Amino acid sequence: MRYWWVNQNQTYRQEVHGGYLWSPKRKANQTQNPFYDFMREVAPGDVVFSFANTVIRTIGIARSHAYEAPKPLEFGTAGAYWDTIGWRIDVRFSELRHPIKPSEHMDVLAPHLPNRYAPLRANGIGMQSVYLTRVPDLLAAALIDLLGAEARDLVLGYRVADEPASSPAIGLIEWEEHELKEVQSDTRLLATDRQAIVLARRGQGLFKTRVMSIERSCRITGVNREEQLRASHCKPWRDATNDERLDGENGLLLTPSIDHLFDRGFIAFEDNGQVIVSPVAHRESLVRMGIDPESPPKVGTFSTGQQRFLAFHRDNVLLRSSFLEQLT
Repeated sequence: MRYWWVNQNQTYRQEVHGGYLWSPKRKANQTQNPFYDFMREVAPGDVVFSFANTVIRTIGIARSHAYEAPKPLEFGTAGAYWDTIGWRIDVRFSELRHPIKPSEHMDVLAPHLPNRYAPLRANGIGMQSVYLTRVPDLLAAALIDLLGAEARDLVLGYRVADEPASSPAIGLIEWEEHELKEVQSDTRLLATDRQAIVLARRGQGLFKTRVMSIERSCRITGVNREEQLRASHCKPWRDATNDERLDGENGLLLTPSIDHLFDRGFIAFEDNGQVIVSPVAHRESLVRMGIDPESPPKVGTFSTGQQRFLAFHRDNVLLRSSFLEQLT
């Protein structure tokens, strides 16, 4: 379990009532923002302290890992933001009967503020640049003590096994359906091209044929039977142009379980073939799937074209924040 702090001054109503967190992937100038990037390392069961209008009034329990999703409809007034893709996490929020104002308790909280990426200044004023940031265990313990029994019951009484399954990535599914309809209604494409692009969404048809001309087997398991392999996009179908959706260098042949790990960002690949394991991946499951998280394998090098698409996957799919790595 990890602890997080989210500033929700402008989005409290939408996010708490909707049961999610959402952030862009990058700043408006496309540079990285640690307070958006941290979304990639939230895991089911993590605790989120919600800070809005100078008060911690809600505690959330994460119900999912981060996944790509359009900017929520309720953030604006003109339809879904299909061109604004960010990180979304499903969260079960509970509003507290006895909220606290951290600025009134800085004698207790200030000694536990981290040197980097702190959610508050030493005087208790919130950091406007912060959306989501990691809360050290000692600071979390101090916050829970101040919030009292209600908060302790929420945090200590929670078990992942007791949490009902969250809805499957609704924003992402809607986005993919939107993209699919765009292809199906595009009269500029030949009917055969539309069919090929639609089949590529599931790693089938022309796309799989092109991937098989480059790849011979699953990079992790070594399975080489075509019927046991999926053609998995490095740059996801939903993010890609039509040309990229059919580009064989945008694909790897993977067995279904490895395809799942790769598609959800639990693993990725360096250009030299080194497997990267996400810090939020379930270690026991990885071992059962044939990946030792303590000593992940090297699987051979990739072509220049593959490296370009794998870089996109590391930057936009892999559930790992380089900013948190700097803190460890």
